[in-house]
Amino acid sequence: MAEEKPEKTLCDCDIIHEEIVSAVRQQLCGRETYIELATLFKLFGDATRVQLLHALEQHEMCVCDLAALLGVTKSAISHQLKSLRIARLVKYRREGQNVYYALADDHVKKILDMGYEHISE
Repeated sequence: MAEEKPEKTLCDCDIIHEEIVSAVRQQLCGRETYIELATLFKLFGDATRVQLLHALEQHEMCVCDLAALLGVTKSAISHQLKSLRIARLVKYRREGQNVYYALADDHVKKILDMGYEHISE
C-alpha cells in the first residue's frame, strides 16, 4: 500500500487577496479587547463555574444553597462566585445576613443558551 503524503496546509505567499485582508483588518478590535474576551471565555472553561451559572439561570440562590446543590464547600462556591462577580457575570444582593446571587444580566443567559445549543447540534 502506498503511503499518502500529508496535505500541505501552509501558504507560500504573503497576501493573495489584499482587499479582503484590508477590509477585515478594519473590522478587528484592539489587542486589549481580545485579551478581555479570552479572559471571559476562560471563565466558561471550568465545569463548576458553568454549573453555577446554569443554577443561577434557574433561580437566585445563596452560597449555602449553591454549595448543597453542587456538593462542594461554601468556600469553593464563594471562590468561584468571586471570579464570576469580577467578570460581571453574576450580581448579588444582601438580605440581612444572607447574600443572594443571580446572573448579572440577560447577556449571560444568552451566552449559556448559545453554548447549550451549540453542543446539542
